[in-house]
Amino acid sequence: MKCRSFGILATVIFLWSTANAQDKVSIEQVVRLALERNYDVKLARNASEAAETDNNYAFGAFLPQLEALGATAWNSNDQKLRFEDEARNNSGKAESNNVSASAQLTWMLFDGTRMFATRERIAAIAAQGELLVKDQMVNTIASVASNYYDIVRQKQQLKAIQEQMSVSEVRVKLAERRLDVGIGAKPELLQAKVDYNAQRTQVIQQEALIHQLKDQLNALVGLQLPPSYDVSDTIILDLNLRQEELSNNIENTNFGLQSSRREIGISNLSVRERKAELLPFFNFNASYNYSRTDNTRLINPFAPVYNQTTGYNYGFTVNVPILTGFNQRRLVQQAKINASRQQLLYDQQKINVNVGIQNAYVIYDNAKKVLLIEEENIVLAKENVSIALETFKRGATTFVELRTAQQSLAEAYTRLINARYLTKIAEIELLRLNGALIK
Repeated sequence: MKCRSFGILATVIFLWSTANAQDKVSIEQVVRLALERNYDVKLARNASEAAETDNNYAFGAFLPQLEALGATAWNSNDQKLRFEDEARNNSGKAESNNVSASAQLTWMLFDGTRMFATRERIAAIAAQGELLVKDQMVNTIASVASNYYDIVRQKQQLKAIQEQMSVSEVRVKLAERRLDVGIGAKPELLQAKVDYNAQRTQVIQQEALIHQLKDQLNALVGLQLPPSYDVSDTIILDLNLRQEELSNNIENTNFGLQSSRREIGISNLSVRERKAELLPFFNFNASYNYSRTDNTRLINPFAPVYNQTTGYNYGFTVNVPILTGFNQRRLVQQAKINASRQQLLYDQQKINVNVGIQNAYVIYDNAKKVLLIEEENIVLAKENVSIALETFKRGATTFVELRTAQQSLAEAYTRLINARYLTKIAEIELLRLNGALIK
């Protein structure tokens, strides 16, 4: 049976909320905004685009390098010439203009297959970039969803406190009435007011906490939410997750593991690149040259006044590394060590993911069991408070018994709300590890 004062309080709360209506955002809307605006996702996409750009131009390693060079120079020099025939001795200023141009082509025909390994490595990095974007998207969705449902949890907690305030308000009025008619005690009234004021303080603190969580959520989506918004009132749970289904084929569903496996392949390709540097390099070289010298003032009588040369040349060069201070062998060993390290990191990460799924499922399964108990317990606690309040009105129960029942209800609400939230967080973590959140 609802008391009159509770009805008045509910009406006031309804009118206040109507006057201060807020835009309600769903979890789907928040996730969509996060995938579009979250800076971590943007940075991951930016890195992926850079890797994809390198991959798009990697074919250039197989093409020849062609350069065109041009130069012109003016010379003005003081010269003194002495010959055995002193009649030919001369001195003065010599001036000339030199113009040269050339086109040079260099084509790597064989580099120990390094260019093929480099091409594969760049393509693998580009493919890994897509996996890193998906991994960041999954992590961002998990972070956003956890924050969103934390707001829902705190809203439910605020509602529970406000419900307790209505009972405390009735306690205050009943204590005042009993004191007025001479059947009550002032400590009862004082304790009722203390409890009521404590709940008022909790409401203020709870509202501040909700505001902070909303600001955090807004930051995760790049401040794209309205200045004042609201979230859902309920936490929707999926109680049918199965550990076997989640852990099955985890190597191909967890994006972090897929990226780590790609890193092993990339490091092995780096080993191929380093080994190729131990083999001979074979190049084709060709060039076309033009040179012109115009001596506008000559001192040397044997020098031509005008000289022009055009022509081309071509040939092959072979570069055989014979002794480089064992530097290339050192680089090969370092590449092999790095490949071995990447394999160890993958094995470690795989174990961590499997253990993470096991731990998250234990939390998930236990939270479901606790949730069933607390859902039953909240019904009992509400009924207990209702009975205690009615019997207190008739003077059939004591103030202490009513307060004890009220405290039990408050604790039952807290446990139930936390059980729902923990179940949802465990669900989110399981789906994050499985890579299913992005779906």
